[in-house]
Amino acid sequence: MTRLGGSPPRRFTWLVTAFLVAGLFVAVPAREARAAATFTSTMVNQGSGSCATVANGNSAVQLTQTACNSGAGQSFTFTPVGDAYTIGTFTSGSCVDIYGASTSDNAAVIQYACHGETNQQFRLQPAGTNTFNVVAVSSGKCVAPAGDSSANGAALVQLPCASATSRAWRVAAGTSAATYTNPLSQHGPDPWLQYHNGYYYLATTTWNSTITMRRSRTLGGLASAPDTVIFTLTRPNGAGTMWAPEFHLLTGPNGPRWYLYYVAGREPYDLGTQRIHVLESSGTDPMGPYSFKADLLDPTQDNTWELDPSILQLNGQLYLLGTFYNGSQPNFIRPLSNPWTASGTRHVLSSPSYSWETVGGAVNEGAEVLQHNGKTFIVFSASHCSTPDYKLGLLTYNGGDPLQQSSWVKSAQPVFQRSNANSVFGPGHNGFFKSPDGTEDWIVYHANNSSGGGCDMNRTTRAQKFTWNADGTPNFGTPAALGTRLPVPSGEPAQ
Repeated sequence: MTRLGGSPPRRFTWLVTAFLVAGLFVAVPAREARAAATFTSTMVNQGSGSCATVANGNSAVQLTQTACNSGAGQSFTFTPVGDAYTIGTFTSGSCVDIYGASTSDNAAVIQYACHGETNQQFRLQPAGTNTFNVVAVSSGKCVAPAGDSSANGAALVQLPCASATSRAWRVAAGTSAATYTNPLSQHGPDPWLQYHNGYYYLATTTWNSTITMRRSRTLGGLASAPDTVIFTLTRPNGAGTMWAPEFHLLTGPNGPRWYLYYVAGREPYDLGTQRIHVLESSGTDPMGPYSFKADLLDPTQDNTWELDPSILQLNGQLYLLGTFYNGSQPNFIRPLSNPWTASGTRHVLSSPSYSWETVGGAVNEGAEVLQHNGKTFIVFSASHCSTPDYKLGLLTYNGGDPLQQSSWVKSAQPVFQRSNANSVFGPGHNGFFKSPDGTEDWIVYHANNSSGGGCDMNRTTRAQKFTWNADGTPNFGTPAALGTRLPVPSGEPAQ
């Protein structure tokens, strides 16, 4: 948001954390991958999204899983030995080793001086799309975090091979087609990203009178894809200063159509008149063409400042989410009778109540829906976007009327926030999308590169994979540093 003087606050945030590093290996036969050539790679655990890590150069240090960071301790050199590999570490002359050549469950996976025995040889056994079990030749058991833990810092041990994702690792043979780097847009606040019919589509705030969209076959390709103007704003649908666009495929009277929701003022840069508006596509192409559909105003409070539109579908009902100003800045929810018509007035969905929601201003905004395994969550941005402490909070639906604030439980701690170590500040205003094969969940967001960044067009669009906790809540991990090579979404075609 961008607040001017005493006028209503404005949000301009999104979050794209990045995750891991890896990709496609080599030709994969029906059983083990045939060792073909020496290559260097990370090892990304598919249960936690974390990287196998050698913490230091001590000869017998046990490996752990930690957040991927492109550090030397997360780089491994795979050297062929028959149909297996030795796995060298960053410490000169050292290799990954099963401690004591043990064949027992939970034997430690360590770094040790290379000697070439079978407890330092590992086969890559296919375990899914571009993923492998890392199987110790000496024991026939798989490298995994102890107890199949997803925790950061969990020690690596050997366990019986199984189909659990915690016992599978993504390993790259150095091919750039299997990785990407953030940012996806150098000037991309408030991003919205969807994968549809073989393409990724990205729209962000333009801060002018145009709505633009990028399209690419690959996630990383969005960084160089052109911004195509898909609509130009004219009265009565707002004259300019467009931000926070989102496009949703919804069923209307004419069948499935894309409905593009956005914010614009009656005059360019007149922030006090910012309202929510909606366009409708003529078909099912996310890039349109679009026509103006409606000013999506509140039926009883139609002259108030509202921002950050999004859509919730729950229990057969359609709802509009957004934010407004009432002294502080809460999120609201409003019922819709169709994608462009309100059927009732707004209700407060969440208000800033914790100290982490009030840094630089009491703000809840950018409410985004996340549904998984029968659970419904709303992930929202909190604190003022001008601060490096802009971050994400979580609401969990507990049943009942979604219009009632009591039907939602707010988590006491933020779920995604700044990383000083990775130089990621103010991550927020996020969205969610699926990998091309539908097996992975991804978050897109914006962030600043320094703690002095603000609510402007210099916020960059970023994306990364996330996982799920044992209690069914999302685990977004830590926002990755810009330039970190991350594995592409599962099922993405080679470039």
